[in-house]
Amino acid sequence: MSDEIILGIDPGTNLLGYGLVEVAGGQAKLLTMGVLDLRHCKDVYTKLGRIYERVSSLIKSFGPKEMAIEAPFYGKNVQSMLKLGRAQGVAIAAAVNSGLSVHEYAPTKIKLALTGQGAASKEQVRRMLQQIFHIADADFVPYLDATDALAAAYCHYLQRGRLSSDKPYCDWADYVAKNASKVIVSPRPSNTK
Repeated sequence: MSDEIILGIDPGTNLLGYGLVEVAGGQAKLLTMGVLDLRHCKDVYTKLGRIYERVSSLIKSFGPKEMAIEAPFYGKNVQSMLKLGRAQGVAIAAAVNSGLSVHEYAPTKIKLALTGQGAASKEQVRRMLQQIFHIADADFVPYLDATDALAAAYCHYLQRGRLSSDKPYCDWADYVAKNASKVIVSPRPSNTK
């Protein structure tokens, strides 16, 4: 019996990533992840309608009570920010309309929660999720948007203090020390040019 299900969303108007995590007995388990591919859609409003439909369908199918969504990062391209904000807003509207509580996380916070580095690459996040959920290479979808969404859901699980009670952690270093066999530590990039 699950305690709760968390829906993670990585918003986008070309590829929208989603991931669902089931929390049972204080442990997180992967339910599913994937992408909504909207690249063939030319009309922006049709894209937004499909985002609403897909998020609503995921909620109806899996019954999550909470949604974790990646906040848009601030870039120089205003048009890209506007498109991303629209996709995020539509996903949030679908969740709120279905009675979910919504939690927004900055990309750096998600990366920090999973890898210990706020500047980690998408590939590092994917590798960490592969270790956490024991995902075979063949089971990954070819887009990192799906793992970004799964990372948002898992970040929310961690933020809510859902870690196993037999391993309380006081900080990231404590987590690494108590899970040395499970943690992949990547060397930090040098600051030399």
